[in-house]
Order: sequence, then C-alpha cells, then structure tokens
Amino acid sequence: MTATETNMMEIIKAFPEYGEITGYKPITAGHINDTYIVEYLLDNGEKVRYLLQRINTNVFKMPVELMENVMGVTAFLRKKIEAAGGDPSRETLTVYPAKDGMNYYMAEDGGCWRMYNFVEDTFSISELTSPDDFKSAALSFGIFQNLLADYPIDTLYETIPNFHNTPSRFKDFVEALEKNASGRKNEAKPEIDFVLSREKDCSVITDLLDSGMLPVRVTHNDTKLNNVLFDNTTKKGICVVDLDTVMPGSSLYDFGDSIRFGANTAAEDETDLSKVSLSLEYFKAYVEGYLEAAGKSLTENEINYLPFSAKLLTLECGIRFLGDFINGDVYFKTEYPEHNLVRARTQFKLVEDIEAKYADMMQIVEDAKRSILGV
Repeated sequence: MTATETNMMEIIKAFPEYGEITGYKPITAGHINDTYIVEYLLDNGEKVRYLLQRINTNVFKMPVELMENVMGVTAFLRKKIEAAGGDPSRETLTVYPAKDGMNYYMAEDGGCWRMYNFVEDTFSISELTSPDDFKSAALSFGIFQNLLADYPIDTLYETIPNFHNTPSRFKDFVEALEKNASGRKNEAKPEIDFVLSREKDCSVITDLLDSGMLPVRVTHNDTKLNNVLFDNTTKKGICVVDLDTVMPGSSLYDFGDSIRFGANTAAEDETDLSKVSLSLEYFKAYVEGYLEAAGKSLTENEINYLPFSAKLLTLECGIRFLGDFINGDVYFKTEYPEHNLVRARTQFKLVEDIEAKYADMMQIVEDAKRSILGV
C-alpha cells in the first residue's frame, strides 16, 4: 500500500465507518475539489456509497465558514422537503460529520475533507440537447430558490467577497488596464472600448440591492447544468449540488448566469463569432421553468430584471476574461496565448445579441408572468 493509499484510508476512517470499507475511487468530472466515491459493505450484504471530498482551499480560502453555509442550507432544505412530503435523501445533499463531531475533517497536511450522501440512480448533463432539459434545470434551481426564500440570510457568510459585485469586477478591470502586466493591452482595444462603454450597466443590480429595491437572497452562484442531478427513471432534475459558492446575493445572479451558460448557441471559447447568439427558444424554456418553480416567491423587480441579468452576468464574465488576458492569464487556465481574449470576445458577442433581442426577451417574461403567475 502506497503512502497516498495509506493517507486516504486514514482520511476515510476519520469519518464513521458505515460497514466494511470495500474500496474507493476518484471522480474526475470536477475541476476544483478532489472527489472520491467510498463504498461500504453492510452486515446485511447491501453495498452503500458515500462521497468524500477535499475542499480546494486555494480557491475556497474560508473552508470552515463555507461548511457552516452548507450545513445551514442543507438542514433548512431538508426540513422544507420533509414538510412537503419529499425525500430529502434524494432531493438535497446530506453532510455526514467526522468522528470528532465536526462537519469536516482537517488532515495533518491541512487538507479539509467532508463526506456527503451519494444520490443513487441519477445522472448529470454537461451539454444541452433540448429546451426540455434546460427547463428541467430551471425547475430545479427555481425550487432551490423558492425553498430558501425565507432562509435567515444574516446567518450566511460571504465566503468569496464581491463574487458577483460587477462594479468591483469593473474596478479590477480598470486596474488591470493601468498596470498592463502582460503588455498586451493594445491587442484588445475594441474589447476594452466595449467594456468601458457599458460601465453604467455594471452597477444596476448592486444599486437596486443597496436601495432595498431587490431583496438579498440565498444564491447558488454556480448554476451550470451539470450542478443538477437528474433522476434515471423520470429524467427530471431532483437535486441541486455543488453548494460551495452558496452566499448572500441576488436571485438574478443565478438566473443570469444560467442563461449565459445554457442559452448561448456556441461554446464559451468559440472563435467563429457568427455562431454565437442567444437562443430565444432556450431562454423561453428556462424562464417558464424558473417562474413555475420560484415565481410566487420572487418580487416584481426580480422578475422584470430577468432579461437584464442575462446581459449583466455575460458582460461580467467577459470583463473577467479580458482582465485576465491583460493581467497575463493568472486566474483562468488557458490552452493558448489568446484563449482568454477569445473567451471575452465570445461573451461580448453574446451581450450584443442579448441587446438586439432584449425586447423579445422582455415579451417572453411578460407572457410567462401572465400564463404562469396570472399577473
């Protein structure tokens, strides 16, 4: 047994042993945390599986507060799901404390580990192939938002400060321009002008939050399609996972980022910008699913700003890509020198298409409000 295997067994045994440990294997799909499936053999011959995960503390520098957020949100969801007659073992994550009673285990090397339930008979989707799948994801994220509508928001930690604070992201971008650490600023003049011309857009949602015109909500902050588990039998989304970025924020952040990611007709780093556009069909599917699940708990302003959130979150992402290009590619992993610039161009082309289709997007929201919410 290698030292690595020895260490893994020590970490596994730091958590309650639910039976005989028959093995473990890594899951390679994630890009941030190290995740393993651990299998146990029970006395009755049944095999059960759990998820063991090492939190990437280079990304998440407040793992203790992060776990407080996860524990609070999952416990709250469990009570709501039980009260509605649902199955919390499948509809939300469960954190299993270590033997010392803590909700995580801090290894000797400083690694922070946690154990979750493994939701059996589910699958995830990485690429959309139909509006129905996107609508199902919208229902899942909408249910997540609706169940947490009355969560005590002041108990949540902001584990990544200013994560979706677009004015702060814009300020970082301006500082990157001033430093020009990579010396590549002149290679991106049209893209820089694009950002600077939309400075006023950056503060719209934060101003509404500060004024109280938008409520502060529990936000997931990583509402990609693959963070929903779909049931093998019904093919419907049943569980929202990857709760590491759960923080206080605006529901618009989650909605806007879902559209940025899921309703784009091209890849995030598509070089042929003629392929980049907003699919109104996919936008409509997501709006309808989201409002069906969360609409009654959302305010009028939250609903009315859904199209704008798609524009803002796309712009913000492009700002981050372009800023990283100018800084010398110090944050996002790149495969070639212009990769971040290509990503930024793709986001900005999508912003332009959203602007061109904005009236259609507003009409889709209005129609959904009438048909789903009766308003």
